[in-house]
Amino acid sequence: MTTRTSPLKQTLIYGALTIFALIFIVPFLIQIVTSVKTDPDAASHPLSLVPNPLSLTAWKTIFGSGVVPFPTWIKNSVLIAVIVTLARVFLDSLAGYALARLKFRGRGAVFGALLAVMSVPGVALLIPKFLMVNYLGIYDTYTAMILPLVVDAAGVFIMKQFFDSVPISIEEAARMDGASIFRTFWSVVLPMARPALITLTILSFQGSWNEFSHFIVVTKGTTDHMTLVTGLASLTSGQLGAGTQFPLKLGAALLTTIPVAVLFFSLQRYFIRGANEGGVKG
Repeated sequence: MTTRTSPLKQTLIYGALTIFALIFIVPFLIQIVTSVKTDPDAASHPLSLVPNPLSLTAWKTIFGSGVVPFPTWIKNSVLIAVIVTLARVFLDSLAGYALARLKFRGRGAVFGALLAVMSVPGVALLIPKFLMVNYLGIYDTYTAMILPLVVDAAGVFIMKQFFDSVPISIEEAARMDGASIFRTFWSVVLPMARPALITLTILSFQGSWNEFSHFIVVTKGTTDHMTLVTGLASLTSGQLGAGTQFPLKLGAALLTTIPVAVLFFSLQRYFIRGANEGGVKG
């Protein structure tokens, strides 16, 4: 027998959900509106949702050439995020499959080390990262910004756990047809791993796009190697200009938010669909 929610209870639930939604949406709206204000208006009326007057000066500065090199920061962020995401998805999948399926001496120790790395706070690894990139002679280069991020312990763990849930009989059938280990992984198992791959893609892009401490440690902080996140931090601290610069700062902050939000919402339905497909195929 189906129980129906009373109209009063349903109204209270939707009212509470609306309030919580506004708590998260209003700051985002303030960010958008402030980016099209003038500096005096933003300083005088920081919470106003009506720009008076409307000004696109901040956006012209962001996408134009000036004292603040936003185009360079955008290029660096896109380049690093794309390379790191593609490398993580591929390499983490390979490592996860190896731990899940290949029988080799020390596999348990490797998996234990993986869990140990996941338990170490990221800040504890900053000094070893600096020493390593300095020893390799790649300090303050794109290689130093990208290479330490291309494999992620959490990503390997996610992929291993998913591959453990795939019936081994499917792979045995492919092996009987003459497929190699890599061919079985690439053509049979990996297409079934869509839910895990999409999850890993979102987490990898978000992590590399929003990375801050790693870039601070492995570069000198020059504008040529800044990303949007590190550049925004310099802008907020006042290193790149005087005054409040609220429209410019919030416009840059909005720009750092949009790619991650677009990626998440565009892949969200595929994640749900892929999870269902993975359950059927399993």
